[in-house]
Amino acid sequence: MKVRGPSGEGRCDRFIWSGGSVRFSRSHLAVAIGLAAMSVAPAAHAQTLPVVPQAPASGGAPAASQSSGQAQGPVVERIVVDGVQRIEPTTVMSYLTLKEGDRFSPEAVNESLKTLFATGFFADVSIRRDGNNLVVQVVENPIVNRIAFEGNQRIEDDILEAEVQSRPRVVYSRQRVQDDVRRILELYQRRGRFAAAVEPKIIQQPQNRVDVVFEIQEGALTSVQTIDFIGNSYFSDGALRGIVRTTETRWYRFLVDTDRYDPDQLTFDRELLRRHYLANGFADFRVVSAVAELSEDRGGFYITYTLEEGDRYKFGKVDVRSAIKDVDVEQMKALIELQSDDWYDADAVDETIVKLSDALGDLGFAFVDIRPIADRDRDNKIINLTFDIQEGPRVFVERVDIRGNVRTLDRVVRREFQLVEGDAFNSTKLRRSRQRIDDLGFFSKVDVNTVQGSAPDRTVVEVDVEEKSTGELSIGAGFSTTDGALGDISIRERNLGGRGQDLRVGTTLAQSRQSLDLGFTEPYFLDKELRAGFDIFHVQRDQQDESGYDSRETGGQLRAGYDITPEWTQTVRYRYDRTRITDIDASASRYIKDQEGEADKSLVGQTISYDLRNSRIDPTDGFIASLTTDLAGLGGDVAYAQVSLSSNLYYSFSDDWIGMLGGEVGRIDSLDSKKLRVNDRLFLGGDTLRGFESAGLGPRDVSTDDALGGRTLARGTVELQFPTGLPQEYGVKGAIFSDFGTLTDTEDSGSTVRDSGSVRASVGVGIAWTSPFGPIRVDFTQAVLKEDYDKTEIFRFRFGTRF
Repeated sequence: MKVRGPSGEGRCDRFIWSGGSVRFSRSHLAVAIGLAAMSVAPAAHAQTLPVVPQAPASGGAPAASQSSGQAQGPVVERIVVDGVQRIEPTTVMSYLTLKEGDRFSPEAVNESLKTLFATGFFADVSIRRDGNNLVVQVVENPIVNRIAFEGNQRIEDDILEAEVQSRPRVVYSRQRVQDDVRRILELYQRRGRFAAAVEPKIIQQPQNRVDVVFEIQEGALTSVQTIDFIGNSYFSDGALRGIVRTTETRWYRFLVDTDRYDPDQLTFDRELLRRHYLANGFADFRVVSAVAELSEDRGGFYITYTLEEGDRYKFGKVDVRSAIKDVDVEQMKALIELQSDDWYDADAVDETIVKLSDALGDLGFAFVDIRPIADRDRDNKIINLTFDIQEGPRVFVERVDIRGNVRTLDRVVRREFQLVEGDAFNSTKLRRSRQRIDDLGFFSKVDVNTVQGSAPDRTVVEVDVEEKSTGELSIGAGFSTTDGALGDISIRERNLGGRGQDLRVGTTLAQSRQSLDLGFTEPYFLDKELRAGFDIFHVQRDQQDESGYDSRETGGQLRAGYDITPEWTQTVRYRYDRTRITDIDASASRYIKDQEGEADKSLVGQTISYDLRNSRIDPTDGFIASLTTDLAGLGGDVAYAQVSLSSNLYYSFSDDWIGMLGGEVGRIDSLDSKKLRVNDRLFLGGDTLRGFESAGLGPRDVSTDDALGGRTLARGTVELQFPTGLPQEYGVKGAIFSDFGTLTDTEDSGSTVRDSGSVRASVGVGIAWTSPFGPIRVDFTQAVLKEDYDKTEIFRFRFGTRF
């Protein structure tokens, strides 16, 4: 029989009744129940706890009758509870198995003791008989007065308080405190401190209260000292260390924490190794074991992976078959890009399944199941693959559960879903929904999974997200060979109040420009898929160096955008501003002096885009093209039409080598007899064509060195991003690029106006670092095709951070 005391659970093999009392204490279990005229102790144990002598029954009753009378026992007339301070006596009585009017019973007393100790309210309990009264003596557990932590520097008190279960004004429990110690140690171990130690101290206070103090020795960080691999012959240890996310500790990894041991990360690293080998033809690969050994001084882990690579396979015959009669198998085969004699690639197989599922979904087949059937030819080291298309079970979405969004409202995530409760389940729409949520830019991780619903034809979609910082503090800086430094700063919150709203306030402080702008966007205006917003701006430009004048522009803009299809989007806008050209230099070009004065502009415009990028946040593959048209003249003092076409193409040569090809052409023309104002004309340079200053190329009055702007623009860029060889967790990438373009066709003419219309070009290298402080980009550029009147620059720097 097990019994529970304040210090834990013990075992009692036998009860011996000899009169007295039954008592549990912290250090021992003493069993003695004062039941007069009754003894159930076997004679063999009489010496252990002597039986109190009993008087013979009156009338010389036979021994058997005496035993029967003793078994009946006297009746409990009254229950007395002693020792209670906070707890009501009636509460104690409610836990007793014996009640007033019941007969004394050792079994009932035993059960009462166990029940009272199980409450956790008492440090000590004893039950004895006083005549026909049952006396219950208790010692209450103290109340926790306060919880304190000492010695913790790496983890704040509020984090530890949220982890422990002990609370002020709650009954003290030794077991609970021990559990708290274990939780604190687990918290430190998750942060890489396996040498941490926690000792709880109990400080007695008046009125049966205690302070619980956790004395913490945090210890040093327990890093990963070495990562070794056994059984690998095709890939070197160094190559495999680059695959797993966990890294060996090195002095230069002070900004990252990937060299900390994490059991969950170790499991993920096993999966990364498996994916890597399967993507390189090793279809039989498996991780035999992954062992992490802690050094004797608890200062570091030694991780060893035991691998079994197996043979390397190539694709053999690749085929498609379908059990759905309306599916055109030849049409499906045309979508497959897997080639015979290529190395087997499990990732490519998965991508093919997705492509086939998407195509079938677009054709109206919502319930399909595509399974790759692999036939290994171990002798020839090939895998013949057949994509088997079967009609899948008819499954409907029962509900969508969203988890992990602490700040972002549920409806912000839910409205990006193309599946709602009651819809037929469609894996294509599910993948698109996941991409739409990822494109919000609010989450660092988005996992979408399905689980069985309440019935076989019901499924529950589970969305697990991990929020990231959506506030941005952006700082930009540049350096011109003639103008010196310039900079700008902006504050932006892309998920205002967790509602998905976008608010931006920015200012530019530079030698040539000061500006202040405010923008706001509601992504679901009137609960429709309509992005509506406004902008207010005030810009002062010092263009004395470029064109010999200053300008001031104040205005606002209303805009609205919507999706025509998942790929096509359109934005319409209305803008009104007032521009004043002032402080024209006495030596400025006469073409600039003609522009002096104030003008109002009323403009309507639109942009239509076709977007096939794999991500709107960080694209690595795909294409986007945009057509923008503006019409000014619906009121105001200026009238013109402007059109521009731009596009960007992204291509991944591998996971780390990303190519980008971009271009833009534009044209602007006046709609009345007036010339275009200089501030409405097109300019090129700076960020739009690196290696040249802002407005650094194009038509220019060489007598005053003023940029006049043009009506026709064309530009392009080619860039290749590549790894730098530094550890991947540093987030440092290199880039080589070339920018080229032309700006021509000014309305001004004269002997001093230069407008060659020639192509300018530059080449450069850049470094992009996703630093802990935000993204940083540095470019060094050299103009290789230029005119002698162009203005160039060799260095451009941009910095941003998020909060």
